[in-house]
Amino acid sequence: MSFTEIKYDVADKIATITLNRPEKLNAFTGVMMAELIQAFDKADADDNVRVVIVTGEGRGFCAGADLSAGAKTFDYDARTDRPEKAGVPIKNGEVEWSHEGVRDGGGRVTLRIYESLKPVIAAVNGPAVGIGVTMQLPMDIRIASETARFGFVFTRRGIVPEACSSWFLPRLVGISKAMEWCATGRVFDAKEALEAGLVSKVVKPEDLLPAAQALAREIADNTAPVSVALTRQMLWKMLGADHPMEAHKIDSRGVFARGRQPDAKEGVVSFLEKRPANYPDKVSKDMPSYFPWWKPRTYS
Repeated sequence: MSFTEIKYDVADKIATITLNRPEKLNAFTGVMMAELIQAFDKADADDNVRVVIVTGEGRGFCAGADLSAGAKTFDYDARTDRPEKAGVPIKNGEVEWSHEGVRDGGGRVTLRIYESLKPVIAAVNGPAVGIGVTMQLPMDIRIASETARFGFVFTRRGIVPEACSSWFLPRLVGISKAMEWCATGRVFDAKEALEAGLVSKVVKPEDLLPAAQALAREIADNTAPVSVALTRQMLWKMLGADHPMEAHKIDSRGVFARGRQPDAKEGVVSFLEKRPANYPDKVSKDMPSYFPWWKPRTYS
C-alpha cells in the first residue's frame, strides 16, 4: 500500500503516520482523508502495531483544509475535483441530507480514529487549525511542541465546526471553553491548549517525538494489546452512556471474558515471578465474543 500525502512507518511496534504536504503546511485534501483512513485500517489489522503516533512533516502539523480552490473550497456543487461530492440529489427543492455526498471528509477521518483498536498519540509539531485540530480530538493523548498553534477557525471562514468536533471538543475541554474557541475562531498557543486540557504536555520542539515515542513505548512494552483495545473503546463509548450501569455491564463482561483468556494468567504469573509479561492474545483474533457491544451507526 503506497501513500502520496502521508507517510506510514512501523518500527518496534509503533506506527508513525506523518502528514506529508510540507510545502502546504500539510493542508488537508480528499486524498489525505482517504489515505488516513487506509492507514488506520492498516494499523488495526497489524498485530505488530501496538500504538499509533500522528505528526506532521516540516514546520506544521496541518494548516486545515486546502483552500487553493478559493471561493469554491466548501461549495461542492462548484467543485470539479471532488466527484464524490457532486450530484447530491434534490427532492422537492430540498437537498437529500442523508446522501453520502453531503458527508464531511474530516468527520470520516475522526470517526475512523474513534473506532481505532490501537491507542493514538498526536505529536503536534506546529500550526494545527481547522481539520488540523479537529482530527486530533479522537486521538487519545495530545502532546504539543512549544511552536504549536491551534484554531477552531470555522466561523472566520463562514462555515461551522466539522469532523464531529461538536461532540468531541466539549467533552475534552468543557462547553464554555469550546464555545469560546469556536465562536471567536481565534488562534491560540500551546500554553493555552495545555491550561484548558486540550493537550497533556508541552515540550521543546526537539523533544516532541522522543516524548511521544517514550509514551508509546510505555504502552507497547508493558500492556496486553487486547486489554488496551477493549479499554480504549470502553472509555470512549462510555462518554455517551446515560447511566453508570452501562459501564458496569461492559466492565463485568470484560473482566469475566479476559479472566478466562491466557493474557490474564500471564499477567498474574509474570507479576508474581517478577519478570516482564509476554502476552499471547492478539487483537486480530482474540477479542472476546461480546465485542463489539454497540450497534454500528450509519449516516442517514
